[in-house]
Amino acid sequence: MASTEDKAASKESPSSWKDSIYNPRTGELLGRTAGSWALILLFYLVFYCFLAGMFALTMWVMLLTLDDYVPKYRDRIPSPGLAIRPNSLDISFNRSDPQKYSQYVRNLESFLQRYNDTEQEGNTDCSPGEYTLREEGEGLSQKACRFRRALLSFCSGLSDTNFGYHEGKPCVLLKMNRIIGLKPSGDPYINCTVKKENPIQMHYFPKEGRFDKMYFPYYGKKAHENYVEPLVAVKLLFTKEDYNKELAVECKVNGSNLLNNDDRDKFLGRITFRIKVVE
Repeated sequence: MASTEDKAASKESPSSWKDSIYNPRTGELLGRTAGSWALILLFYLVFYCFLAGMFALTMWVMLLTLDDYVPKYRDRIPSPGLAIRPNSLDISFNRSDPQKYSQYVRNLESFLQRYNDTEQEGNTDCSPGEYTLREEGEGLSQKACRFRRALLSFCSGLSDTNFGYHEGKPCVLLKMNRIIGLKPSGDPYINCTVKKENPIQMHYFPKEGRFDKMYFPYYGKKAHENYVEPLVAVKLLFTKEDYNKELAVECKVNGSNLLNNDDRDKFLGRITFRIKVVE
């Protein structure tokens, strides 16, 4: 039989649980009075305002050290990588079916819009074979050299809107990635080889697949606002014997001090892609 004290304790337990949330006798909420809550909230308000102020001050001081035109820190990349358009390392299509190669044609046409004469009118005709250096008194902005789309000849998409894909002799475009201040020595040009016994004839545009020095150096996105990378187009002259075979094509930048044989980076100064034409 339960004692009188046990019954009294069981009656008080529900009120004790409620008092831990709000005690009407002392006015405490979750164990704190209104004054105590006000002081702790004020403390955290001042503390986090101080942290926010310190963060804003640090960011402001750091931004003062940055230059809008020249990056403060640059990755030490000695040579640029090569990029290909259409934007695929595995090109496969049926030359008799326009739907099979239309994606590549659209990709090339979209990419070349920046090289239209209407877009290049504001750029400058520079001196071929010479670096285009910033002249004294020009300010921080740098003139951009004009690269006409017509320089790509049969791979420009002007005379042949299908870029040779409909005849099984496709064009690919190659460009070097931008590196601020890069001035390649020598006479850089593109050379492509196909890994097969019988060589495949190729045509390069502009002449001999060269990257003219006048498009170097690059001064950065803000200083060189209208800059466009020079392009080299490669037209692969496949024959019927080459159809229905997946061929590996390797293109390199030769004729300069730019690296193209680093085994740690297979895109440094070179690129390899696969192409298959089905008849």
